[in-house]
Amino acid sequence: MSKQTLIPIGPYHPLQEEPELFKLYCDGEIVKDVKWETGYNHRGIEKLAEQKSYDEVFFLVERICGICSTSHPFAFATSVEEIVGVEITNRAKYIRTIIGELERIHSHLLWVGLAGHFLGYNTLFMWAWKYREPVLDLFEMIAGNRNNYAMFKVGGVRRDIENQKIPAIEKVLSLVKKKTDLLVGAVMDDPVFHARTKGVGVLTRQDILDFAAVGPTARASGVDIDVRRDDPYAAYPLVNWKVITAKAGDVFAKAEVRLLEMYESVFIIEQCLSGLKKEKEGDVEVKIKHIPEGFGTGHTEAPRGEVFHFVLSDGSNSPARHKIRAPSYTNIATFKKSCVGQSISDATISLAAVDPCYCCTERLAVAIDRQSGNRIMNAKEIISHSASITNKLLQHE
Repeated sequence: MSKQTLIPIGPYHPLQEEPELFKLYCDGEIVKDVKWETGYNHRGIEKLAEQKSYDEVFFLVERICGICSTSHPFAFATSVEEIVGVEITNRAKYIRTIIGELERIHSHLLWVGLAGHFLGYNTLFMWAWKYREPVLDLFEMIAGNRNNYAMFKVGGVRRDIENQKIPAIEKVLSLVKKKTDLLVGAVMDDPVFHARTKGVGVLTRQDILDFAAVGPTARASGVDIDVRRDDPYAAYPLVNWKVITAKAGDVFAKAEVRLLEMYESVFIIEQCLSGLKKEKEGDVEVKIKHIPEGFGTGHTEAPRGEVFHFVLSDGSNSPARHKIRAPSYTNIATFKKSCVGQSISDATISLAAVDPCYCCTERLAVAIDRQSGNRIMNAKEIISHSASITNKLLQHE
């Protein structure tokens, strides 16, 4: 048996916008094993949430991820609204859905551009990011920010989308459809893109089930799941659309799913804009005076897949417990399956294919006393301690 060579990707690498260390053990050009180290980005968001008011938590969780920054407020809002037992207005539902789908479009455009860049197809990179700009301009018009939109609150949204803004939104949507046609052609008709992505980083349907992968990663392998349809929320049950799937499970299939999903997002937004025209302007929230004791769960379909929030309330102005699971938490684990047996040259695009986000995935690995430097608890002990506290809170309830 030949000696394996260790090739590190990270913790700082041009492929990765955030630090994470992947260790590839290679025999020649072929990857034989993958290990990775986490913990570079743990920020203690869940613990910080316990020190914030419910209204402040929205601004905190919005910063879990810079790309899909509205998916976490979306899930948090629905979890708290489940505790309260409130039904938001249809206008608020339409606005939430519009923000969520615009974000899906800009996130998918960002991914397609990066995928082209990683493969040396920089024309695709420049096109995708250029056509993403008008979508970000829409966010600025609607919310005042290109990212971190600060639109959500318990009981609805913070600001309306006035009917006078609808023509400007429709104009950008028309542009998005035309430019998506161009991008689809650039991907589907390019023989080099086919050669670099077809049969690369394959995840079978069983792999998806084994790793509990979600989002486009799962749908590209023929697993027909989508929270928007399977557990409808906001305006999704009020509009018509379809879930996009593919069967090959390779990098090409993941690109195909994301590109075709942008058409569906445009279709959803167009229907929501029509819905806004029928609703009363300014009817965007239900006033909530108090969060009672109880617990609620909320999950939404972020651009990368299911985002899940669990909130436990003790009747105070802050969450007693807040647990978050982002889609990359399960999707990144599939890298070992998709990368082993592949060439080193395909490792980076196989990892990028799941659109990994490390900041929203990180978990604490060890607790250390800052003064003495002594270890207090390891990961298993932290989990056990966390479970015991949760059980006590539930018993108290």
